[in-house]
Amino acid sequence: AADRERGHTFTDRLLNARGLSETMMLGSETVRGLIQKLLPDTIFVSRPRFSELAWTGSKKLTRLPRRSAVVAFSADQVYAIAELIRRQRGGAAVVMGALSPRTRNAQVALYQSGDVDFLVATDAIGMGLNMDVDHVAFAATSKFDGHHHRPLKVAELAQIAGRAGRHMNNGTFGVTGEASPLAPDTIERIENHLFDAEHVLQWRNPELEFTSIPALVRSLERPPDRPGLTRASTGDDIEALTRMSRDEDVSTLARSPAAIRKLWDVAQVPDFRKTMASEHAALLTRLYLFLMRDSGKISEDWLAGQLARLDRSDGDIDTLAGRIAHIRTWTYVSNRADWLQNPVHWQERARAIEDKLSDALHERLTQRFIDRRTSVLMKRLRQNEDLMAAVTSDGEVMVEGEYVGRLQGFVFVPDLKAEGVHGTVLRTASEPVIALEIAARAARLVAAPDTDIHLSEHGRLIWEGAPVAELKASDKPLDPRVEIVSGEELQGPSREAVAARLEAWTNAHVASVLAPLVALRDATDVEGLARGIAFRLVENFGSIRREKIAEDIRALDQAARGQLRKYGVRFGAYSIFMPALLKPAPARLLLTLWALTRKDAADPFVDLPQPPTPGLTSVPGDAAAPQGFYEALGFRLCGGRAVRLDMLERIADLIRPIIADRSYNGGFVATPGMMSLVGCSGEEFSNLLKGLGYRPRLEKVKPPKPEAEKPIASTAPVEVVLASAARGAQVPAPDARTADAVNGEPVAADT
Repeated sequence: AADRERGHTFTDRLLNARGLSETMMLGSETVRGLIQKLLPDTIFVSRPRFSELAWTGSKKLTRLPRRSAVVAFSADQVYAIAELIRRQRGGAAVVMGALSPRTRNAQVALYQSGDVDFLVATDAIGMGLNMDVDHVAFAATSKFDGHHHRPLKVAELAQIAGRAGRHMNNGTFGVTGEASPLAPDTIERIENHLFDAEHVLQWRNPELEFTSIPALVRSLERPPDRPGLTRASTGDDIEALTRMSRDEDVSTLARSPAAIRKLWDVAQVPDFRKTMASEHAALLTRLYLFLMRDSGKISEDWLAGQLARLDRSDGDIDTLAGRIAHIRTWTYVSNRADWLQNPVHWQERARAIEDKLSDALHERLTQRFIDRRTSVLMKRLRQNEDLMAAVTSDGEVMVEGEYVGRLQGFVFVPDLKAEGVHGTVLRTASEPVIALEIAARAARLVAAPDTDIHLSEHGRLIWEGAPVAELKASDKPLDPRVEIVSGEELQGPSREAVAARLEAWTNAHVASVLAPLVALRDATDVEGLARGIAFRLVENFGSIRREKIAEDIRALDQAARGQLRKYGVRFGAYSIFMPALLKPAPARLLLTLWALTRKDAADPFVDLPQPPTPGLTSVPGDAAAPQGFYEALGFRLCGGRAVRLDMLERIADLIRPIIADRSYNGGFVATPGMMSLVGCSGEEFSNLLKGLGYRPRLEKVKPPKPEAEKPIASTAPVEVVLASAARGAQVPAPDARTADAVNGEPVAADT
């Protein structure tokens, strides 16, 4: 009765409506004092709230408990919140004042049935809706009341918050989203039901004068003559009356009391459409003119055209809501039996269209804001019903026929499209079958033959097409750590068995592929200085530049060298290495083990260049390759070219007899045989020899045996190793960096 817009209607019932024997009214304690003054004989009976209402503070929308109602005060905000809840929690029912009763009730039924656990509503939730709500969350605490934007009164907040809890079930309330927490005194008043008493009730004179339109307006504006009442503000009906009376045709027709009474009846047709006041008044004027002319009834042809335009169920939510607002006007009109020739027909017609539009709107709201599949799954989970889940032969995880993700080895990779609560529900349902499948896979791997497992170039152990472990660096270069690649599902004895199996495979694989190096590491008959060189060879993955350990090599006697040669170690002019490790398989594994030792790289394999193709004896060097890359593969960078170690020694073998010949005069001519060993010639081969420490020199000398020499190149270069034999281009002996290889001591084929 105190409401500024509709209060005068309730006040009129309070003062004038009476039952035959007893009249009972239900209301708030805040109006008790006024009723005692206005109706002294009233008997008051208090009914306390059985359940308690408690403040729980602020919560994120995604953290709200089940059976929550979120309250906002604009359609845009309601839609945005409902959309977020759909993505994160499965869906929400929507209740707004603009919905038809049928649509609103259908949405409430979704919530009450448990198909959804959340309700998003305007303050319409506080008007006559009793639901099983446990928590009310305010997404806003202010609203536009048609005149200005204002904070909600404490009583208004309590009216909405009071939807939480029912009968003996306690309820809670709080805020969410961007809403600020309520003040402590406001919270206390809501929890303890302490509200300001109403001082006046809205009132409008029920005794109207119909002698003229001005007289009618004056009677509507008459102030109350009793204390505790205040004249209601100008309503939509008075605004419509004023605008209609300005029409010349209306003012001409509305001259008798009966005509003016009918004008007032038409003016009270509600503006369900919430259009501009002038547009609403124009429609009412049309209705009034129909009623005052000819048969005194609304034209059926005209009314049929109005309804036909609304008899469409296509369109989005806002379009359907607009049509419902229009049809509700005609539903109201059709129930004025004296305005129509066949009121029952039009009542049924309008009701059918409104029901059709209401059902369509309910369907659109459900489609947009409720994921029915997720809602059903969640409901079944709450009822402890098992969902059908399985893993296909190719690793796809399916729940109730829906793709959830894929098992790759021991790792479950969820479907990126299965997001929000729907994906969470499906993944939860799939967890038991995933755990069983991973346990079965673990058992299969433990029993699998070695041939079913292989090592990738990036240090991953692959089984059944998926990585199941990764190699990690350890303090021993030939004994990398094995780190299982799995999720939390692989635990306990199964995980331990898998780890033991893969560690055993790794040790066996290294021992097989790198057999010479492993044998050298484990040798017990290599002693003394030879043992130190063996240790350095293992630490450097099978090769060392000779110049780095020149002193130790000179100190080795033939017996010590024999200890190492027995395990495949070769003493070359440029490197100490193991030729058996230059084959493709050992070389790839050595590169993998070397990469694991790169402590300066987050991913030790990410920036490595492409290794040389198996079979090539030399390739152009990659300037961006990290230090040690080519050495791990059994290559050496010489003048911008990476050359396999055994080929360098073959070149040394060709140069050595020339230097040992008595006719040696301080230089030698590069031959096609030398160049064919490394697959390059010209400037590239010249730079290669420079990288080994040789100095190019161009001068005319008499070749020792010119008849045996053949032209090497047809073009005479400048300052390069290669030139035509006629010019006698020569390459001198090595400089000091490699002098010990040819001049420091007698040389043999494996020196």
